[in-house]
Amino acid sequence: MEQYDAFHAIDPFAAATGAFECLQGTLAGPESATLPHQDLEDLIEVRGRELLRLLLQAHLDLRERREREQDEQAGREAVRGMDGKVRPHREPGHSRRLACVFGTVIVTRTAWRGRSMTSVRPLDADLSLPAGLHSHGLRRLAVREAVRGSYDQAKESVEGRCGKVLGKRQAERLVAGAARDIDSFYRRRVPLPATASTTLVLQVDGKGIAMRPEALRPATLKAHLNTPRAMRTRLAPGEKPHRKRIATLACVFDADPAPRRPHDIIAPPDGRSGTRPPRPGPKARAKWLCGSVIHPPEHTIAAAFDQAEARDRDHARTWVVLVDGARHQLDLIQSEADRRGITVHVLLDIVHVSEYIWAAAHCFHQPGTPAAEVWVAGHLTTILHGQATRAAAEITAQAEQTGLHGAKRETAGACVRYLTGHLDQLHYDTALTKGWPIATGPIEGACRHLIGDRLEITGARWGLDGAEAVLKLRAVKDNGDLDAYFTFHLAREHQRLYPTPDQHDYDLTT
Repeated sequence: MEQYDAFHAIDPFAAATGAFECLQGTLAGPESATLPHQDLEDLIEVRGRELLRLLLQAHLDLRERREREQDEQAGREAVRGMDGKVRPHREPGHSRRLACVFGTVIVTRTAWRGRSMTSVRPLDADLSLPAGLHSHGLRRLAVREAVRGSYDQAKESVEGRCGKVLGKRQAERLVAGAARDIDSFYRRRVPLPATASTTLVLQVDGKGIAMRPEALRPATLKAHLNTPRAMRTRLAPGEKPHRKRIATLACVFDADPAPRRPHDIIAPPDGRSGTRPPRPGPKARAKWLCGSVIHPPEHTIAAAFDQAEARDRDHARTWVVLVDGARHQLDLIQSEADRRGITVHVLLDIVHVSEYIWAAAHCFHQPGTPAAEVWVAGHLTTILHGQATRAAAEITAQAEQTGLHGAKRETAGACVRYLTGHLDQLHYDTALTKGWPIATGPIEGACRHLIGDRLEITGARWGLDGAEAVLKLRAVKDNGDLDAYFTFHLAREHQRLYPTPDQHDYDLTT
């Protein structure tokens, strides 16, 4: 009993009180009287972090003391494991390290054991301790930093705030683990409703991510290994390294109709008069992004349709789908719409169409000349009036009249084939009259923001799990759901680590 008496005599917060008084004395003493403010900031930051660590350690020690006192009381309820069996034997003094945002602390608790049964530590569940070394607060901080910049930058940022509590490889594993509940989170999240007159817009696009060889798709890896190269030290013009794996991104948003005219999109060849300013286009709101580099495109498209149906379960709204013209995407979108019995209006991004028109213009006029600009404006205006067939016929006739040949004839022909091959997706006259969007700005911005600004940083080569986790977490952050997701994720982690004996078939909801 002497050890217990000594234990009860110790104030768990004595060390924290002493650290505070020591810091207070340092700041009030002569040694700090001449320090500039930046040195005072550094002093308080370092010593203050240690003070916070001691406070957390003291609280954990106090929790362990109270657990012992409760265990010693007669009539304590039997401790059972997740299998429902009683653990009759008490074994105090089990310790583990926990790296948190203040430093590393020691968690001591009592284990309850039984023959041929796993130990049960009730305080672990009360504290919701993680399975690994790093606390949930540290994991959340690591994820926030890692999805914003490189892992080296994330490690440096965490060390500057928390001390040496996290390594680069550990940060990668924490980020991968933090993304595991994103799909479940969005399956349970109910979007805000909108009126039947609000247009429901879906956009789909793909973008490549440079991967490590083992993360490439089989066909890409075969091309990477077997494609002959003209030079050993660098790629020749036109050669591709075959190091990228395509990630599919999807965007869903609401947009109030905003009717416009073709001249609101393209300035007339002789310029605007100034008397009729361009009408503004529809604005995206309640935007939601998703993406995947592991799953095939149909998985991401199905997720976008799930989100859209959650916003319009009765299919009472107008559904508009914008793509860049990739045939496999068009086929997958139409197949998904047919499977769900939904009527969708598919449009090509007007910016992609204009790129083909500009390329054809340079076959007839010198680049950068007013004549090329007037030529483009005339044909785009024709297309925006819903007369893509006429524009294609005019380009073909002009190519024959001017005797285009070689590369220029092929470029003009590619433009004509693009227009005639997507006539069903070029009804811009209807789209402008009804106020639908006709450009894929949101999904193009998502490709640049979600992938280009993080996954394409210089020298990055990704594994599948790491790329998928960062892509999904950046989408959650861009959706404005990161805090809500972490609340959901931590609840799911607690459920996985500390299931109750009567937990069988039910699941968490938001």
